[in-house]
Amino acid sequence: MPVTDTIGARIRYWRICRGGMSQAVLAGLAGVSQSYISQVESGRKTIDRRSTLVDIAAALQVTVADLLGQGSEPGDPARDSAAAYVPAIWSALIEIEEGERRQPARTPQELAADIARSDQLRTSSDYPTMARLLPDLLIESAARGGATLARVAYQASTCLRHLGWRHLALNAARVSASAAEACGDAAWIGAARFAYAQSLPIESASLAARTADRSLAELQADADDTRVRQMLGQLHLSAALTSTVSGRPDVARDHLAEAAREAATLGDPSDGSGFNGCGFGPTNVGLWEMSIAAELGEYGRVIELSRTVQPQVLIASNRRQAYWLELGRALAGSGRRDGEALAAFVRAERAAPVPFALNPLARDAVVAMVRRAQRRGVPDDLRVLAARVNLTVRP
Repeated sequence: MPVTDTIGARIRYWRICRGGMSQAVLAGLAGVSQSYISQVESGRKTIDRRSTLVDIAAALQVTVADLLGQGSEPGDPARDSAAAYVPAIWSALIEIEEGERRQPARTPQELAADIARSDQLRTSSDYPTMARLLPDLLIESAARGGATLARVAYQASTCLRHLGWRHLALNAARVSASAAEACGDAAWIGAARFAYAQSLPIESASLAARTADRSLAELQADADDTRVRQMLGQLHLSAALTSTVSGRPDVARDHLAEAAREAATLGDPSDGSGFNGCGFGPTNVGLWEMSIAAELGEYGRVIELSRTVQPQVLIASNRRQAYWLELGRALAGSGRRDGEALAAFVRAERAAPVPFALNPLARDAVVAMVRRAQRRGVPDDLRVLAARVNLTVRP
């Protein structure tokens, strides 16, 4: 099984590049144990906390993206198929930011249908197919401007972020924000600010939290709009997670409580989607709460929360995947529950195959399970799952 593209292998590579830094020195700089670094490098243990990734990357003087290999390493069919369209998306974003506008080639009805198609692909997490549509959609929507451009640029930001091109996702989020601000649509302003916060690198968690805080204050005046209230809820959730990553659990709890209060009054969206597919409501709050508990290393809490969350009420496949992925990681981390963890990972992959395969943390979790299982024989289900994320398990 080739594991040269795991997080642990990259950590070892950069450690050696830093003058042959020892595992003990790296562990001391990152605030973890030497045995932890050893197990991560060998693939026997995964890194479950974003804050730990930040600390290790800082100790190695690299970015978290360098450790994750996001947007830089070929080999995954989904990312490779999308890569051909990324230069055209980038070019379109530059053209829009420079203020250039072309004459539209589509009728408003044709453009609306194509935007709806892109949204359907976002809902199903088919980001490679979505990437093919985005260059033309960006140019066409720029000719219309306003909420139309804000919506398509938001789609582009989401697509690019999930494919690993966060720097371009930030560009797209800025385009979305400028378009929304130009037309004064508070709901789309909130959506664009949320996209921006989501696209920031993990190292900028404190900036992401501050961005959400500023947006929350600015949008309060329009809180009588249900769409705006949904985005206020999403911004509270974003601030809760990023505050947790940046070591401010008290602030995180306040944001999570505000999101829960807003969700209780709104309920889950009747169509399973809500404004801009954000799915804000009690179910989505529960999913983010699971992620926050995982970031705190509270595996028991993640498992407990999972019993109260019903992800099937949301139509976005990546939200259902998030549920099963967080549960699987918690089960694997809680010890001696690899069988249950495998069942959860299988369901996560089935819910959204592309983002699961592209998620370095999910991939590393599969590698770690294979490593542990090889001593007693790798189950067929695990072999199949490994193949789905482009890992070959030797007999």
